[in-house]
Amino acid sequence: MPKARYKTLVDRLAAEIRAGDLPPGTRLPTHRQLAEREGFALVTATRVYAELEAMGLISGETGRGTFVKETALPPGQGVDLDAVATDMVDLSFNYPSLPGQAELLRGALRQLAGAGGLETLLRYQPHGGRPLDRAAIARHLPRRGMTVGGEQVLVVDGAQHGLAVTAMALLQPGDVVAADALTYPGFRLLAEMHRLELVPVPAAGQGPDLDALEALCRKRRVKAIYTMPTLNNPLGWVMGLKRRRELVVIARRHGLLVIEDGAYAYLAEDPPPPLAMLAPELTVHVSGFSKSVAAGLRVGFVVAPTAWVPKLERAIRATTWNTPGVMTAITTGWLEDGTVARLEVEKRRDATLRQRLAAEMLGPLQRVGHPASYFVWLPLGEDVRADQVAMALSRERVSVSTAEPFATTRPVPHAIRLALGSVDLAALREGLVKVREVIEARTY
Repeated sequence: MPKARYKTLVDRLAAEIRAGDLPPGTRLPTHRQLAEREGFALVTATRVYAELEAMGLISGETGRGTFVKETALPPGQGVDLDAVATDMVDLSFNYPSLPGQAELLRGALRQLAGAGGLETLLRYQPHGGRPLDRAAIARHLPRRGMTVGGEQVLVVDGAQHGLAVTAMALLQPGDVVAADALTYPGFRLLAEMHRLELVPVPAAGQGPDLDALEALCRKRRVKAIYTMPTLNNPLGWVMGLKRRRELVVIARRHGLLVIEDGAYAYLAEDPPPPLAMLAPELTVHVSGFSKSVAAGLRVGFVVAPTAWVPKLERAIRATTWNTPGVMTAITTGWLEDGTVARLEVEKRRDATLRQRLAAEMLGPLQRVGHPASYFVWLPLGEDVRADQVAMALSRERVSVSTAEPFATTRPVPHAIRLALGSVDLAALREGLVKVREVIEARTY
């Protein structure tokens, strides 16, 4: 079958961009100009640009036009899951660590090796985790504002796995899920893999615009809302109690599943109650210990209504069967002896110190963030392109994230997210100075 004409044009433009015939920063014809030049309908020209944008080759900017993007961004400027070269100052990805954590692990392994019943960890475990592990997590949760029984807790392979099993168990392909216009990239990727339709909800101050959410629910059959009410990634806001209660009213009115991501909630001191406490019958709360303890400790948890637990256990069985017993046993030991609680307090102090350093080093640059979070959002000026800033910083051996992986809407805002937790303070200071220099060189 002959290829549709518009597909041929998509392929031709993509090839020209990749070959460098249309270099980064090139302004492309308007949709109307492209349609007239190629003899297409306007809607077809729009489709051509939509496909090129989905391929990551171009970006449309409100009031400015459509431009060829930087196509060779190093790891960290696309989906921030890839490793960054060891000689880079990595401000693209957060894996906060404190001195002495390696020795903690050595001690935990020695203690585990000397304990009785070690052979049981070599066997298959219950899909939702051993009762003693679930109970240990439940006893820790009042520190995060939740009081639940162990029967409501399921142990998973990190928070990302918790989000995945929630989608598998409680959503269907094609379901409409409301999400913040800027949100966690891992959930965007998960939604794509599960064929969920993510619909953006714009922000309004410290949280989502609930009037926009209500209007969306009246217009579409929204099945769920995904939200990070405490320490949103990437903006760092903490939703107030009044707005949380209003969100719950909307969720109950429209029968929404609430997926609450608490990955960074441990950093906020005395936040409002989690949504899982305000609407326990509607909410699945997902979090873990990778951020609060160690990135390599792939142990997370899901808190859900007991009626949903069998479905979630089935999804765990379909993916990993169970969380590896040794990692879970180490986590349980650290929960029981207070290590996790201590590390969470220390990381809150560490994040606060890093935020102060960022404020000092970034100076007059506009920034958005929480005073105890591990990330900073830098909106860029009207004439400053985020992909060009990221590329310039890469040449300076600093890796950052653009807004692209966080955005659930188009056009993507020109902004940079800085992850503050993955390098020592000296390297962080050096990287922040370079960020300021590169942005100011393009702003003034």
